[in-house]
Amino acid sequence: MSIELGISTFGETTPLEKTGHAISHDQRIRDLVDEIVLADKVGIDGFAIGEHHRKDFAVSAPEIVLAMAASKTKQIHLSSATTNLPTIDPIRVYEQYATMDAIAPGRIEIMAGRGSFTEAFDLFGYNLEDYDDLFKEKLDMLVKINQDEILDWPGGKFTPKVDHKGIYPRPNKPLPISLATGGNINSTIRAAEMGLPIVYATIGGKIDSFKPLTQLYRAVGEKTGHKDLPIAAHAWGWLNQDKDKAIRDYFYPTKLLVDAISKERDHWNGMTYEQYLEGVKDDGGIFAGDSDTVAQKIINMIETLGLSRFYLHIPVASMPHEDILNAIRIYGTEVVPKVKKHFQEKDEKKKLFSIKWKKK
Repeated sequence: MSIELGISTFGETTPLEKTGHAISHDQRIRDLVDEIVLADKVGIDGFAIGEHHRKDFAVSAPEIVLAMAASKTKQIHLSSATTNLPTIDPIRVYEQYATMDAIAPGRIEIMAGRGSFTEAFDLFGYNLEDYDDLFKEKLDMLVKINQDEILDWPGGKFTPKVDHKGIYPRPNKPLPISLATGGNINSTIRAAEMGLPIVYATIGGKIDSFKPLTQLYRAVGEKTGHKDLPIAAHAWGWLNQDKDKAIRDYFYPTKLLVDAISKERDHWNGMTYEQYLEGVKDDGGIFAGDSDTVAQKIINMIETLGLSRFYLHIPVASMPHEDILNAIRIYGTEVVPKVKKHFQEKDEKKKLFSIKWKKK
């Protein structure tokens, strides 16, 4: 069983607990590139950056930050998390990521999503009522562009008609495209029917609450001829050598973000410390602690949901840059080896059992 372990981030720029001041957008972007370079050096498999268009996140153009990182790294896979397709042109998305692939061949991925924040609809002149239809049509177009060098596209309500036009540059092979969702059933079914890998944002609640969705995804995939589709998940988390310190330090930024979102969304509520500690428990959706704690929790999630990839979201709101670097270093040098060793040993036991059974 091949397991990939990565990091995701949104380039957060919320006030720091110790100073009460937010990091500037330009400094956060520079820091973010340094963080990706470190992740590459310590052996982390992937780094994914989300797209937002708001003050509390610095990254509105993840492809630019990823391109900078691509030129400074050697082996780490780089992805959006997500590219918000409803409010962007699929042709430009493909061209941008294909261009990055020339700098980092085979290391570039498009993680497409509808976008959990909706500020880009007003910003770019789209109607929020078309939220799902926009995504479906543009996702279909993006997949078609990825498959065919010469594009014949009939056009639709949101995309132009394209008659036999080449889309360039072209990578040596099609770009990996995955579909990211917060747990939407329709997105789960759509990804399975299209044969696209899926990435679940497992935010809040219990780890096993996503199991019905992963089971649905596999069932629809098999029914539509797409077997063994890879499933990934991303979860909020934080690391420190001291388990208790990691848990204490992570509460402030987690509460900061949850409370801010709860003011914008009716189905969210502000976070109490007791609720936070529930999330930190072994079956909860917050991965905060030392390397042993976080590694075991990742193992549990991978086994519970049948994942092949996992992204730890570091941080969920702003933390000091030096602390982020420390968390990345722990993740790469301690957590990643522990998790991979577990599954390597598990595979070896399966093979040994299989050999003995065949001999009998």
